[in-house]
Amino acid sequence: MKKSKPIAAFNSPFELGVRMVYLLNSLQPAGADLQKLVLLDYAIVYSDDLGGPPSLHTPVPYRGSEYLSRRDLIAQGLYLMSTRGLVAVAMDETGITYFAGDSARTMVGALTSPYLRELEGRCRWAAATFTTLSSRDMTERFAQQGHLWGAEFEVASARGQQWQ
Repeated sequence: MKKSKPIAAFNSPFELGVRMVYLLNSLQPAGADLQKLVLLDYAIVYSDDLGGPPSLHTPVPYRGSEYLSRRDLIAQGLYLMSTRGLVAVAMDETGITYFAGDSARTMVGALTSPYLRELEGRCRWAAATFTTLSSRDMTERFAQQGHLWGAEFEVASARGQQWQ
């Protein structure tokens, strides 16, 4: 009997797709293009880096480049969620825009784990903070603050401190 390959749960298209459903639900009625969603994903995961609530995930050194490496996974996650009616896609002369699908609100309301409630709060914060900014403006803001991302780990290491 052939063993099936385990399904990746973390940093997978499924995980990022779920985050996109929560994020797009918070952005309603607005949507966002892929670049803005990539930046918003970083904002909801590491919100403390951008002056928001405590980060959803544990901050790691050099996390500033994470938003660049997640682009393909987010695109795959958006596609996966669109096949289930959780993400809607609109194409026009300006490009592709993603919106919360017809089933997004139902999913967000039905899932009640502590992590997903925290995710929902970060998504609401990110939507309120960044909705009016363009992808370019967000990229500039992230770049301006980028020298701080991960720096606390480097400084602590230089002083001989360890993080727990």
